[in-house]
Amino acid sequence: MSTEIDARAGYGAAGVASMQYLTFVLGDEVFAMDIRTVREIIQHGAVAVVPMMPKFVRGVINLRGAVVPVIDMQVRFARERMNVGKKTCIIIFDSILEGEKVELGLMVDSVREVIEIPSDSIESAPQFGSSIQREFISGIGKVGGEFVVIIEPSRALNVEEMALIAERSHLD
Repeated sequence: MSTEIDARAGYGAAGVASMQYLTFVLGDEVFAMDIRTVREIIQHGAVAVVPMMPKFVRGVINLRGAVVPVIDMQVRFARERMNVGKKTCIIIFDSILEGEKVELGLMVDSVREVIEIPSDSIESAPQFGSSIQREFISGIGKVGGEFVVIIEPSRALNVEEMALIAERSHLD
């Protein structure tokens, strides 16, 4: 199963700017990321373990001949290691490392849907009350009476920072 993503930003019925976000579940919380950063979603499959990697790196996958690191989002957000289930997916997105495009896989419990959130329904990251680091959050969206934590991939999934963590884990 592989799903290509169609990314759009636009204006809602009242002329308010809105963005599209891919929503996904980690534990019992709903998160979202800007759909424009997402390349595709694949079903969880065989992940090759790479020795001496930080705990948040589950391993690598072969994606059409490319080696793609897979990040366990639960561990990246300082939680327990994720249990793989029937709905576990890997979100493939593009990141930048030293000016070069790098593909990363984000292992999540499940993918929900693509939603549009008007900019006036997004509040800044709270000072407290979230189980992940504040700088990883770009905002909190209110959608149909539910809060959706919008992650900031450039911070939460910063390849250079994760590479430094990987280096330090070799020294420990």
